Amino acid sequence: MRDVDVRIAVREQLKAEHAAHIDNTLILDELGLCGEVRVDIAVVNGSLSGFELKSARDTLRRLPRQVEVYSQVLDFAVLVVAENHLHEAMEIIKPWWGLTIAVMDGDAVRLQVDREPRLNRDVEPIALAQLLWREEALEELTVRDADRGVRSKPRWAVWTRLTEVIDREELRCLVRRRLKERQCWRDSQ
Repeated sequence: MRDVDVRIAVREQLKAEHAAHIDNTLILDELGLCGEVRVDIAVVNGSLSGFELKSARDTLRRLPRQVEVYSQVLDFAVLVVAENHLHEAMEIIKPWWGLTIAVMDGDAVRLQVDREPRLNRDVEPIALAQLLWREEALEELTVRDADRGVRSKPRWAVWTRLTEVIDREELRCLVRRRLKERQCWRDSQ
């Protein structure tokens, strides 16, 4: 079982699950978080969900750091793991994380849900704000008449100001909206 096999199975499942609301759902590969890690598959709709894939050929060496960063940003997180990693992975992920087991079934991967994800109540606003490009965050500050003093500052100052002027729930909604509106995904900001 290869990473690509697991990725195909997860993407097909997500497309089926969100088919009724596909116009309001964005499914992305490799969404960067905090400049440190990338979520294998992210789903942006009424929440921000991430799916980390660990095939039989992968190792779990990076998983502790991935769990730490994902837990700062994502509303829901799911680890999709091959059976050979199951017991070690369960020791690493947080209790609110979902867990799905990827099993080879002939030539295809079958996904078995072991544990459904629960809402992450500890999203860190500054980590979440980092999903916005500097210009997006600055536009949001301008709309709120809160851009004075940060227009020429680096992105960290802009993100910090944004977390000071809006609460976490509004920030969650704003980030999801901006991600879904974004036209060009590979920006240097």
